Parts: sequence; C-alpha cells; structure tokens
Amino acid sequence: MDIKRLIRKALEAQKKAYVPYSNFHVGAALITEDGEVFTGCNIEISSYSPTLCAERTAIFKAVSEGHKKIKAIAIVGDANFTYPCGVCRQVIREFGKDAIIIIANSEDEYREYKLDELLPHSFGPEDLEDGNTRGGENV
Repeated sequence: MDIKRLIRKALEAQKKAYVPYSNFHVGAALITEDGEVFTGCNIEISSYSPTLCAERTAIFKAVSEGHKKIKAIAIVGDANFTYPCGVCRQVIREFGKDAIIIIANSEDEYREYKLDELLPHSFGPEDLEDGNTRGGENV
C-alpha cells in the first residue's frame, strides 16, 4: 500500500468538500482489501444533522460498490491532524476492524494508528453473534 498516494487522494477529495457553514474542509481516501480506492469529502446541510463526514462518505461509497473490508483510510482536514469523530470511528470499526488509520497534514507529515488506539474496547458485529450480548445472560 502506498501511503503517500492514499494521502494525495484524500487531499484531492478535500478540495471537493461542500462546507458553506463551517468552512472546514475534510477529505478521506480508503483502500479496500482487494486494492480498490474510494474517496470522500464532508458534505454539510443547513440543518446540520444530516451532514456527512468525509470518512463515512468514502466508506459508504465503497460498501455501495460491494467492498466491505477496509485495509486503510487516510484523513486530512483544515486543522492540524484532523481525527475522525466518534461516529466515523464506529463506522470504520464496522468495515475495518484491523484497518490502519492515517491522519495527515501532507504527504510527508502523517501519523498512523490502529483502530484500537482510537476506539478502545469497541463494539462490533461479532458482539451480536450467537447470543453474545453484554449485560445479558448469554455473555
């Protein structure tokens, strides 16, 4: 996997952000287990609640095309090292439990994380399998 290429794709996606209210541009690019790359930008809506983050845009594009395993995702934003929000961390968890998360300012300035570092003790699909419920009798 070429990390710099993924960051470049995220930077390109960032330029497409629709952010007339916050003016805070975020771009994301992910690579799936089979090598496909998908990008996304944040898209704001005036009532804010339906706003979509760049990470989820990229992930939902990948899933809608049949790719359900993320190998890595790069995220860039207007702030110094823009990290994914809690909702995006949970969506990354759903499709990329072992994914590398790259938080970048540029192609040369980035940090790599495992999801467990950003979302410790996470809840995922396997927690719902075979009656494995937290707090219930079948734990």
